[in-house]
Amino acid sequence: MNGITPHIVQYQGSKRNLAPQILHYFPKRFNRLIEPFAGMAAISIAVSKQRRANHYVLNDLNEPLVNILKEAINNPQKLIEDYTKVWSEQLTYADGSVEHFYKIRKDFNDGDKCAANMLYLLARCVKGSVRYSSNGMFNQSPDKRRMGTNPKNLAPNVYMISSFLKGKTEFASVDYREITKMAQYGDIVYMDPPYQGVCSTRDSRYFAGINYDEFVECIDNLNSRGIDFIISYDGTCGEKQYGIDLPKELNLKKVMLNAGLSSQSLLLGKKEKTVEALYVSRDLYSITSSMPEEQLLFAL
Repeated sequence: MNGITPHIVQYQGSKRNLAPQILHYFPKRFNRLIEPFAGMAAISIAVSKQRRANHYVLNDLNEPLVNILKEAINNPQKLIEDYTKVWSEQLTYADGSVEHFYKIRKDFNDGDKCAANMLYLLARCVKGSVRYSSNGMFNQSPDKRRMGTNPKNLAPNVYMISSFLKGKTEFASVDYREITKMAQYGDIVYMDPPYQGVCSTRDSRYFAGINYDEFVECIDNLNSRGIDFIISYDGTCGEKQYGIDLPKELNLKKVMLNAGLSSQSLLLGKKEKTVEALYVSRDLYSITSSMPEEQLLFAL
């Protein structure tokens, strides 16, 4: 299957562009992919496009994100119709749709957290970045330069993603440790937690952070049960390093991935390369690193 891996909406922190590098460390075929920090599920979409796994589990503590994924995969036509209605409403506003954004944001914070509202907020907000106040209210501002993804452009991607994952996917919105407990031999757990360099506990830029020691304990538990896993985890930008390395006692293989030039540094007139860390469970790395690359990589 050729072409670029589809995505539902721009999402800050998405691993879509890094997917070709990350998928190098996935087996060609395996039973189930579990994502405890799914976000917009870029890796699951990439894996399902290549038909590597039989089943998928998408979990994120931010339930409205999970609702978007669930609707897109199980009921794509409804999501597109609902999103089209919300998106089209902004065309009736004389101020260039900014007022409309704040109306939908208020509706969302007041309790109307339907998938279409969340999708519109993501499509219109600055950098596709979720931001919450200390009391859990969505408080990101609109990007005044654009109106969000046109429904006509959104639809083909949503239908394609649905064709990859419908009937194969479970959804949840619980603590990541609960989801990892369900992992069995033959599964791959892919974790993309909030980076330490950005967030270690509660932070306005993420729905929730994670505790370092608890995360290490979770990884140790996966190791003890013989579960294979891959973790996207911190890295460097220029000379600045983010976060603390995972303990050597976990016996993981650390790989550095080239994430390209930092968009933030470019805004500041700099050209700093971003490098992100990928930790691979030892047994999984020994299998995938020894296989010919053509057996692991497909066109994304």
